[in-house]
Amino acid sequence: MAAVSENDAKARQGERSPLLQVLGEFWYYFSENRGAVVGLFVVVGLVLVAVSADLIAPHEPQEQYRDHLLQPPAWQEGGSWTFPLGTDPVGRDVLSRIIHGARYSLFIGCFVVSLALTAGIVLGLVAGFFRGLVETLIMRVMDIILAFPSLLLALVLVAILGPSLINAMIAIVIVYQPHFVRLTRAAVIAERSKDYVTASRVAGAGKLRLMFITVLPNCMAPLIVQATLSFSNAILDAAALGFLGMGAQPPTPEWGTLLADARDLILRAWWAVTFPGLAILIAVLAFNVMGDGLRDALDPKLKRS
Repeated sequence: MAAVSENDAKARQGERSPLLQVLGEFWYYFSENRGAVVGLFVVVGLVLVAVSADLIAPHEPQEQYRDHLLQPPAWQEGGSWTFPLGTDPVGRDVLSRIIHGARYSLFIGCFVVSLALTAGIVLGLVAGFFRGLVETLIMRVMDIILAFPSLLLALVLVAILGPSLINAMIAIVIVYQPHFVRLTRAAVIAERSKDYVTASRVAGAGKLRLMFITVLPNCMAPLIVQATLSFSNAILDAAALGFLGMGAQPPTPEWGTLLADARDLILRAWWAVTFPGLAILIAVLAFNVMGDGLRDALDPKLKRS
């Protein structure tokens, strides 16, 4: 029995080793980019902050302290550690609103990337496999969307749909979708002529199996990198729409809305503008440098021997 158990353990270890080998190789190339590793830890920290916002925020984001209007940060004269980063014009704690705003920003990124990636993959696969009139129609629509500046098109769409966080996210999804469609189509065209696809077709695999089971897994590397970079761009565009009053509406503690609420106070209450801006900067920078590391780890052409 002991011999059987030992053999089973070795067999299981052998089954796991290819996955562990792939993960080890991925981490080796990813960790060569020190900035990407730092970005990964910052992203993980942002996720933890967003998940535990109710526990770590010192105050409720909407709670107003009328006796502490525009109180400066704790290290300045007149500040207090009760409000470490100061308060806004109606006495709300800036730190608590930034912490809760992380939830909105990360949700925006997840929502936008998930929908744009899903729709982009489906349309890109259809365009890459069926070609002809179907491909022409899909790609010309994507070209029309790409012809407009992304933020301007998002503003027009939100103006049509009405200012709100949901409508802003839908507009950003429409703006970002063509990038995933073009990437998927290009990858599919490169993969569909390879031997393994021909072998699957000869073996009797149908179109759907070829598209989603055979070809799609081999097209995911550039899509993952694009998704990571689009995540940071979605946070930035949502903040821009919020700043312009077309995204999340007050009193929602979304980072762009925090900037919009305090833009008239930049000279006399710098903390109300600076700290939300720094939150956006850190989040976008972290996702961008992490995306660079993913590109280095997933693109075989960039791997050093």
